Amino acid sequence: MSQFSSIIRVGLIGYGFAGKTFHKPLLMAEPRMRIIRVVSSNREKVHADLPGMTVDANPATLMASKDVDLVVIATPNECHAPLARQALLAGKNVIVDKPFTLTLAQAHELVALAAQQNRLLSVFHNRRWDSDFLSMKNALTIGLIGRVTHFESHFDRFRPVVRKRWREGNEPGAGLWFDLGPHLVDQALCLFGLPLAVHGDLMMQRDGALSDDWAHVVLEYDRHRVILHASLLAAGGSPRFVVHGERGSILKRRPDVQEAQLLAGMVPGDDGWGYDPDPLLVYDTNGLEQETPALMGDQRRYYAGVVDALTDIGPNPVPPTQALAVTAVIEAANRSAREKSSVRLDFTKEEIAAWS
Repeated sequence: MSQFSSIIRVGLIGYGFAGKTFHKPLLMAEPRMRIIRVVSSNREKVHADLPGMTVDANPATLMASKDVDLVVIATPNECHAPLARQALLAGKNVIVDKPFTLTLAQAHELVALAAQQNRLLSVFHNRRWDSDFLSMKNALTIGLIGRVTHFESHFDRFRPVVRKRWREGNEPGAGLWFDLGPHLVDQALCLFGLPLAVHGDLMMQRDGALSDDWAHVVLEYDRHRVILHASLLAAGGSPRFVVHGERGSILKRRPDVQEAQLLAGMVPGDDGWGYDPDPLLVYDTNGLEQETPALMGDQRRYYAGVVDALTDIGPNPVPPTQALAVTAVIEAANRSAREKSSVRLDFTKEEIAAWS
């Protein structure tokens, strides 16, 4: 029997880019949830979007509130693990923005603590519900090009000037790999399961860079390779996906539009929300091209899944054991980049089962 009889009351910790741009509108689009408290050092910024909202300066104040059912952590990356631990110990259900944690040891601790506290712990891998990924996943599931032999996933942008923000600083958890790597890795694991080994190469390419702004990571599988790439010096961008198989190839040129829609002020559910006009280009064994319309994207499905899990209707949309495996790959790529060699991965039976 669910402990929730009506609306799930949410406390949002952090109102920077992630909290304001992604979590706030997606939470507000879920009718079974309501934001009741926000932790921020900028009360005016919160009230400009959420008039009358209770704004706490300290996360401990929010966690002590008996009115909060679910804590959403959208802070700088190095705060994710300590805040999640604090929230779980306070008896709260917890959502952590990606990356789940900065180390595999922290991830193991949180997974064990959530089980001990009997509380939901989930990680905000919202890009499982992007149009480009859903379209590619469907194409591979139905065997459009047969067995995959080569898979490339890119998040390339052109931002040549280093900005003064924590994501581009030199503190723990900064850098492009910690920022975009979790999305790339999570999508790859959703498609292909756990790799045997990881080879990572990270660089600082821009003048004045303080953390990596270029990442090229190869996931090694028995009979295929997965290439994950991110760059901030790619004018014009790169294809979002390039996939080769035994019976053809697939190209997806442009990325999902939901982030751009949110930045433009569109509300999730508005007319055109998640519509992707860029089709998959499918090439057969003779090189003939055919267009396949992209599926609709809808990141609202993440929070809908969270409510279903909390009310015993459905499973956790991103269980922490899956996020733990993503953390293992992120950590292995960092180690590989330092040591200039492939790093083999060793998962437990429980971790393997999470992706079966």
